[in-house]
Amino acid sequence: MADGLLNNKVALVTGGASGIGFATARQFADEGAQLIIADKNSEKLIKAKNWFIEHNYSILAIECDVCDSSQVASLMANIQSTYGHLDILVNNVGDFLGRIKPFVSMTDDDIDDLFTVNLRQLMICTRDAIPLLMQASQQASVICISSIEGYRGMPNIAPYGAYKLGIEGFVKSIALELGPDNIRINAIAPETTETDQVQPKKWISEANYPRVKEWIPLGRFGQPDDIAGSALFLASRLSQWITGTVIHCDGGALAAAGWYRTPEGSWTNTPVITESGITGLINED
Repeated sequence: MADGLLNNKVALVTGGASGIGFATARQFADEGAQLIIADKNSEKLIKAKNWFIEHNYSILAIECDVCDSSQVASLMANIQSTYGHLDILVNNVGDFLGRIKPFVSMTDDDIDDLFTVNLRQLMICTRDAIPLLMQASQQASVICISSIEGYRGMPNIAPYGAYKLGIEGFVKSIALELGPDNIRINAIAPETTETDQVQPKKWISEANYPRVKEWIPLGRFGQPDDIAGSALFLASRLSQWITGTVIHCDGGALAAAGWYRTPEGSWTNTPVITESGITGLINED
């Protein structure tokens, strides 16, 4: 691709076999990146790899659980031996693990497991990628996928929200450390995005689902390509003077800050939707 935004850039996307990760990998490939996807799900990884091969994209697919430090070290060693450097790292992995319950019921394992998958692994991946990013011939970029839930209160999954907000603190601090090495680091905080992992259609009654336009100013839930587009921007030269910040890719939800559009088209800061939401997922056990 003669004019691809990421021509010949070596890009690693963790959790790249499905959802936001796969959409990001696909957009990167469209823009000329030499692509590496890492995922712990071997079945999804094989399926994703075959898709890229069928579409004539450069792809290295590596089975890796990024919550395991030894596997992360092996992943980076593989990239070092194959490419000798890394231009782009997308820390896409994250999960609420179904641990939705009042904080008083959260066990030590709940708190630790949520930390590991949402913040610790992101730090480990970034740390171990830095030597490779320093070898990039031009400016390198790290992109971390956070969540809108770090920027608003979310009952019954407090550790998840805390760790997602922690990503911003990490990004700001590491941006200062890596700036002199011409490495940028930023984050993206999506609103609810429809993937295999997150399926609002299962949480919201069929009658109320079309009323999403009353909850989100841009009128819909996110799609993986929405987040991937922000990642492409942050990975490319178009954002070459942006570091240490967060893009809220949320359809205006955070700006609304609790304001809702009524069926008549006006705005209110009191709830207008009943028998909806994710209350059915709360587990006291």
